[in-house]
Amino acid sequence: MKTLRHNNSGWRTYQKQLKREARRKYVLKNLPAWALYAGGISLGLVLMLSLTAWIAGHFSQAGFSPSDLETRTNIVFDETPTPDPKKLLEELRFATVPVKAHFMLERGEARLFIDSSLDSELQSYILRLLRRSKTLQAAVVVLQPEDGRVVAMANYQEEGDVENLCIKAGFPAASIFKIVSAAAALESAGFSPEKPVFFQGRRYTLYKQQLKQIVNKYTNETSFEKAFALSINPVFGKLGIYELGQELMAEYADRFLFNQDIPFDFPVAKSIIEIPNEGFGLAEIASGFNKKTVISPLHAAMLASVVANNGIMMAPWLIERISNETGEFLYERRPTRLTSPVTPETAEALKVLMRATIVHGTCRKTFRSLRGKKALKHVEFGAKTGTINDITGQVKFDWFAGYALPQNGLKAISVAVLGVHGEKLGLRSSQLGRYIIQHYLKS
Repeated sequence: MKTLRHNNSGWRTYQKQLKREARRKYVLKNLPAWALYAGGISLGLVLMLSLTAWIAGHFSQAGFSPSDLETRTNIVFDETPTPDPKKLLEELRFATVPVKAHFMLERGEARLFIDSSLDSELQSYILRLLRRSKTLQAAVVVLQPEDGRVVAMANYQEEGDVENLCIKAGFPAASIFKIVSAAAALESAGFSPEKPVFFQGRRYTLYKQQLKQIVNKYTNETSFEKAFALSINPVFGKLGIYELGQELMAEYADRFLFNQDIPFDFPVAKSIIEIPNEGFGLAEIASGFNKKTVISPLHAAMLASVVANNGIMMAPWLIERISNETGEFLYERRPTRLTSPVTPETAEALKVLMRATIVHGTCRKTFRSLRGKKALKHVEFGAKTGTINDITGQVKFDWFAGYALPQNGLKAISVAVLGVHGEKLGLRSSQLGRYIIQHYLKS
């Protein structure tokens, strides 16, 4: 009997072939499903990464505001810089282009559409007023202290408009510089409005014998408040020599932007002051009794604005927006805090001095009718005046720098008026200032 033997090695090989064949069939059968599944996963990953990037960018922008630039200086924006209005308006001249609330300027083949900050009605009123002022020259600047907005800027010349006097600094500052001297005295020399002060001789002269530190039967006593209100030169002359000195005078002149460029939409001439170190020269500077300290009407309005705005000087501006023919904004103004020459406490003390000018000082008669109106009883007025002749003695420069602070929601204004008179005096600057303030409050 024969015995059958199996070939074990052949059987194992056969089984391996069967398994390989089964795996091949399984892969071929499921390959389309696997490809579709892998594609879905890849697409999902791409969408998820894109969504994550969008959310991060969205929330980083939503949580950031322009004010954060002050504290987050490490953040850099790739933005086109705002065009400089001085370059955009380099061809603009007030003498040749009527500056209104809205106007168009042609520069070559391009046209710019300009929105200014001017109050057209107030601007027109002031221009009519200056034409009737009987002055040789006159200039007026009206601005809002809280944001620096120039609401009126007008000038007049008897022989025709030649240049913009409002930004020209060729006029002696006279006694309106006493605002700066008083600020230094109140903040750094221990003065107060009630402080007794003494002088000899007449109020509006300044002789060397009037500057001696003596008290006798010829000595007049008054308060610092009244000395400011009545613009008593010997008091401020002695203040410059014995209390302030060259260093302190230079510091406060610098604080109020003398000898510095004033940022504005058009070039402004520097207000110049030279402070000597000798006695009588300091007396002349502190009292404004000199012809070398010069100032522009725009700068004069800014001096008054510091008092009205609690010691803060805002950068003045006139151009609000500039757009092209397609409506694209090329420039848009944002109010800017320029400097703080004095503390709020000093500004309050200066208000006392400038109110005194209206109540019993050099503006008393001019503003009496305005102060007596019931409708204006809640309006606070303040001012400083100044008058000085030129070198020849034939031309008189006449200043008014003041403010009105309404309590009825109307914006406060500071006003600077310059009148240049010849042989015959025209309307005084304090009168022009009163008319302008009264018109503004009525409107």
